[in-house]
Amino acid sequence: MNVNSVIELTRYLVSINTINPPGNEAVVAKYIGQLLSENGFITDYILYDENRLHLVAKKNCSQGKLPIVFSGHLDTVPLGEGFWNTNPFLGEQKDGKIYGRGTTDMKGGVAAIVVAAIQSTKKNPDAAVCLIFTADEETGCNGAQHLIEHYLDFVTPRGIIIAEPTANVPAIGHKGGLYMNVIAKGKTAHSSMSHLGDNAIYKVAEAVLKVKDFIFTDKEDSLLGFPTLNVGKIDGGLNLNSVPDHAEFTIDARTTTNTDHTKLISDLKKQFGSDLTIEELVNLTATSTSEENTFTQLVYSCCEKETHEIELPKSMPYLTDGSVLQPAFNGVPTIILGPGQPDMAHKIDEFCYIDKLERAVEIYSEIILKGSKL
Repeated sequence: MNVNSVIELTRYLVSINTINPPGNEAVVAKYIGQLLSENGFITDYILYDENRLHLVAKKNCSQGKLPIVFSGHLDTVPLGEGFWNTNPFLGEQKDGKIYGRGTTDMKGGVAAIVVAAIQSTKKNPDAAVCLIFTADEETGCNGAQHLIEHYLDFVTPRGIIIAEPTANVPAIGHKGGLYMNVIAKGKTAHSSMSHLGDNAIYKVAEAVLKVKDFIFTDKEDSLLGFPTLNVGKIDGGLNLNSVPDHAEFTIDARTTTNTDHTKLISDLKKQFGSDLTIEELVNLTATSTSEENTFTQLVYSCCEKETHEIELPKSMPYLTDGSVLQPAFNGVPTIILGPGQPDMAHKIDEFCYIDKLERAVEIYSEIILKGSKL
């Protein structure tokens, strides 16, 4: 493969099905690792699960230099129930776009990282770069948490670039995520004698309305705004003619730097009462980086074409592996910056603009080369 062609690499990565579950990211990790190894990077594969690997690739990270970290995930979400007008694993090109699952979120970003890292370190063989590619991001950044716990050969970087979709406009923060499952227990009985039972679905219904009316006391975050809650799934009962003795629902809280997750859970428990229990599924804090930071200003300078008519600072509403990596690396500057279209993530007929992929390679290369001079 031509390692200078981000289009060719994106199409190849899209052709490999890494829908999560089950993920099966090992094939992608090994392929990218081989490309990087052939171009002078030291590569480590970290086993996550059967057919699932993380990849860490480094150059000049053991010489006392502060590397720049580029990070992306290798899994994608399912295709959805609707009809695709293009083959989601073909990487079809038309009208200046590449179509397929993962083109935007985020195999296009991964391809741009790989090509830029190879090109820029050929121009400056002394540039310090660390590439982190994770399995199992889409279910709540579980892979990144596993990697940080099990891989001990990192050095604190100068800054982190997360190549999630931003249309190449740098974002200096994103909201946190607190995913919860709320469980209600009851007592079953025949529906014709419902007074003998205790209906768990009624308890859930009342709790859902309390979520709808919940009022946060958090102050507005100057970058991220206010936190939000959403009920995304409800499940309960086994059959029509029985009083259900079990029901549950999920809450997706998107939080800011002013949100105390422990307090939020406590406040919800008070609202629900003792009949319901809350199970934590994902607990990731918001990320935020100062505009005044030297690394932020470096990234801004490399994205002047994209930002000259856009109001900064910018933040993103979705979660990224930055929620794990930034605290693991002592709060270093973390920028979300990728070629994908934010509004195309997880959609049917997902696409990424070809010119944005090519531009991402230029931006990442410039960040590496300028960053090596700091």
